[in-house]
Amino acid sequence: MKCRHCQCQVTLPLIDLGSAPPSNAYLTQVSLRRAEPWFPLRVVVCESCWLVQAEAYSQASELFDEDYAYFSSFSTEWLQHAETYVATMTDRFGLTPESCVVEVASNDGYLLQYVKQRGMRCLGIEPTASTAAASRLKGIETIEEFFGVELATQLAAKGWQADLTAANNVLAHVPDINDFAAGFAILLKPDGVATFEFPHLINLIEGNQFDTIYHEHFSYLSLTTVRTVFAASGLQVFDVEEHPTHGGSLRVFAQRVDTGTRAATPRLLALLEREHASGLHSAAYYAGFQSRAERVKDDLLAFLIEAKRRGAKVAAYGAAAKGNTLLNFAGIRPDLISFVVDRNPAKQNKFMPGSRIPIVDEARLLADQPDYVVILPWNLKAEVVQQLAYIKNWGGTFVTAVPDLQMEPAS
Repeated sequence: MKCRHCQCQVTLPLIDLGSAPPSNAYLTQVSLRRAEPWFPLRVVVCESCWLVQAEAYSQASELFDEDYAYFSSFSTEWLQHAETYVATMTDRFGLTPESCVVEVASNDGYLLQYVKQRGMRCLGIEPTASTAAASRLKGIETIEEFFGVELATQLAAKGWQADLTAANNVLAHVPDINDFAAGFAILLKPDGVATFEFPHLINLIEGNQFDTIYHEHFSYLSLTTVRTVFAASGLQVFDVEEHPTHGGSLRVFAQRVDTGTRAATPRLLALLEREHASGLHSAAYYAGFQSRAERVKDDLLAFLIEAKRRGAKVAAYGAAAKGNTLLNFAGIRPDLISFVVDRNPAKQNKFMPGSRIPIVDEARLLADQPDYVVILPWNLKAEVVQQLAYIKNWGGTFVTAVPDLQMEPAS
């Protein structure tokens, strides 16, 4: 295949997770009786620009459809992150009620609700009908389209040029990363700032976070590669922050190349140097990732099979996309994990794609009192352990599989 950014031929493999259905394509009682679309799930590395990318077998419109079931507001931790972001950006860049803030991939309005509370003009861009509708219920103007140069040009012409744009956990989701980035150079005011948050590639590799690989993620990003992509699209990176979200993320700050005046910060230069020193831009850095993922799969399967033989009850918490990657890579079915609990009503009474494990509300956990609860969204472990602390009443134990198998009795 050719690289999504530089168009060079890509041949260096990173990992092959077999095949799986789209990770957010939750099943209903009706769709259980139909065949699911499964696609190969392989990731390769461009040795020219070092963009790590999935081989594409599906279209974005197939992955982010009207039934898309990921709603950001169901994570208290993520809501706190969004509220803090708005407060911090307001102070740092002197935003006022006259300022304009645009969020791309605004989901259910989880972030823009805090912008709106401050009286600022705001606009959400969200292609999935389900989450866009939830955003509008919060009183947030939301455009239901995919973002790129064409839409940015239309919005700029209508007076929507922004003082600040936010794009959280979406840069990895776009098949045409060049067109997507170039759109921000058009949408920003001359002195505007664009921020992007995405899981850091170093954490993916060194933390064995292979379950964050799924079809909705077309790219896996380092600061160095993002800086290169942005520069070719009219954006200049001037700062970066590291955050613990999603297993370790970067928040990148960018400005227009033609009009931006902010100098590169020392922490930007330091992180670029750290990436270089890690060997991130050498083929050797990516060796062994496949075998580490397979070890996780084997250890989890061995635990679940042994628990079944002992007659122990095993459930899971969090019908997350990363959980679906893990379950389908390992070939886990309802005989090993009987159900998955999730707080999101849009997922309840449905079934996990591929594994077809039923998704239920928390009442089922209390009724069945499983011996083990596997936390699939391991990045939210602290929040989940606190929320489900009551499983200690029946001697329950929490289990996480990534980066390696760990068990923790509830206390």
